[in-house]
Amino acid sequence: MPITIADVLEAARRIAPWLAPTPLHRYPLLDAALGAEVYVKHENVQPTGSFKARNALAAATLLDGAARARGLVAASRGNHGQGLAWAGRVLGAPVTICVPVGNNPDKNAAMRAWGATVVEEGADYDEATRTAARLVEERGMTLVHSTNDRGVIAGAGTITLEVLTARPDLEALVIAVGGGSQAVGALTVARALRPGLPVYGVQAAGAPAIHDAWQARRRGEQAPSLSSAPPRTIADGLATRQTYAMTFDALAALEDFVTVTEEELADAVRLLFHATHHVAEPSGAAGVAGLRRLGDRLRGRRVGVVLSGCHLEAALLSHILR
Repeated sequence: MPITIADVLEAARRIAPWLAPTPLHRYPLLDAALGAEVYVKHENVQPTGSFKARNALAAATLLDGAARARGLVAASRGNHGQGLAWAGRVLGAPVTICVPVGNNPDKNAAMRAWGATVVEEGADYDEATRTAARLVEERGMTLVHSTNDRGVIAGAGTITLEVLTARPDLEALVIAVGGGSQAVGALTVARALRPGLPVYGVQAAGAPAIHDAWQARRRGEQAPSLSSAPPRTIADGLATRQTYAMTFDALAALEDFVTVTEEELADAVRLLFHATHHVAEPSGAAGVAGLRRLGDRLRGRRVGVVLSGCHLEAALLSHILR
């Protein structure tokens, strides 16, 4: 693992002045629909509406004053960018976020509202990361990568730390995988607090690079690190096309790793809306979609999922609910 439980505990201490523990709730309609005892971790109530606020603040609070003053930069489709913009505001650090051209305009507006400078360049997230790297070289800014950063992963681990503190009797966790920070954080905490607790990963079938590499390695094949196909999914937070050095090897500890279709993601958004009266973006509903896909393997079990974000364009939400 790239981090230890000590890193997660220290991250929890650093973020505590600004972020209270989020709710963990159970809903009868959700239980009935999924055939399990489901506990939903509500990261959608974070200040930025996503668990990425934890990640960004945990990473930024590791930096000294000089690094913060030179400015922080990241590539993002939205949630990590909002989290870093918010963290920069509370810590007094300027923030620049690089996004691909055509990125969700609502997320761009939210990042700017938190005080970030938004640079639109490149065709997708992976091209936006190259823009961020160039700004590091040109301006001496500090890169806060959404995945390849130990502080980010430790921040994500605080989610599972709170979950298992509240419900130490859970029998499984089903976690979305975009870059892998949330899953690796969960694996780190589970290994320390609940050895043997199975953690399942979920990725969008339209952006399956990490899933496919994971399955290849399970079969003893050479695992590709980059997909030539661009991501095609409504789940912005899962729209990556490569593995990440700091998380991929650690994902080997997943019990299993599944993909879910666009229809399954939309169904999960609808189910969460009707059963919990909370709006989930498609990536935020991926844990529920994955739990449904796993079916009988988790039927009747006590399972934790993360509603990791709530940023969804009004038109897409309307379309999904219809």
